[in-house]
Amino acid sequence: MNHTVLLTDYAWPDDSIERSIVEAAGMRLVSGPATPLPSDAIEALAREHQPSAILTCWAPVSANAIAAVPELQIVARLGVGLDNIAVDAATQRGIWVTNVPDYCVEEVSDHAVGFALAWTRGLLRFDREVRAGRWDPATARLRRLAALSCGIVGFGRIGRATARKLGAFGCRVLAHDPHPVNDCDGVESVDLVTLLSRSDIVIVHAPLTETTRHLINRERIALMPRGGLLINVSRGAVVDTDAVIEALGTGQLSAAALDVLESEPDVPAPLRTHPGAMLTPHVAFSSDASLIELRRRATEEVVRVLRGEAPQQPRNAGPRR
Repeated sequence: MNHTVLLTDYAWPDDSIERSIVEAAGMRLVSGPATPLPSDAIEALAREHQPSAILTCWAPVSANAIAAVPELQIVARLGVGLDNIAVDAATQRGIWVTNVPDYCVEEVSDHAVGFALAWTRGLLRFDREVRAGRWDPATARLRRLAALSCGIVGFGRIGRATARKLGAFGCRVLAHDPHPVNDCDGVESVDLVTLLSRSDIVIVHAPLTETTRHLINRERIALMPRGGLLINVSRGAVVDTDAVIEALGTGQLSAAALDVLESEPDVPAPLRTHPGAMLTPHVAFSSDASLIELRRRATEEVVRVLRGEAPQQPRNAGPRR
């Protein structure tokens, strides 16, 4: 069978890696635009091309898109999170859902630690000051990272890498996760309330699910020591943006470092203009090495399934045997 693979969107310059792998396997790649289309447009693409596999980066693969393709065998995420895929609908149809859960562990944890260092050492603030023509070292109110407590919300692969790196700086590390954290030296496992109340820096590494949506909200930010730093390098909707803006305004947070936003790519004006906001455009996952690995592994997973083999990184039960 001459399988068609639909690449819905991509966050890199071209589809060359995906195309080379698919075509080398004797299959056909159809690519949508680089910028992700809305759900109805993805459904139309799926209905038009009737792919055996869908590769998606940011574009939503809805239950309707899945229902539009009777011969669909796999929906593969070019990334970690699955919040843009109707996993339940795929599972009901016996369609594999896969991701690449460990391709950017070092990059995302580096990004989180980088945000922490930028805050403690005033890197962004003083860069802005010097560029504006002000050279005033007497205004420095800097912090010693080793003297601070850092709380990590979500302690999977990336959370553990962040803990390892923070531990090297000598700071106290707390962690909260639905699963027990009892096998990581130097990390104290605590409940969420305790973590928030005892952490100068809170780093969010939690996936987006119905239970984690707005996990970090107004009430929970209020538990943090006044003047702390909140870092989110997971999914935008895990953190309530309005609550962050309010906390920056009152000084409850002295800074918020956000790689992801609920409204991305739109950035609320109060965040853009607040001097305590450090903002990057959802790039924590990115490096030359991580993107090559991501694209190769996600596409190879598609080819593997279309050849009749089981995927290496299934996120659901797959076909009924």
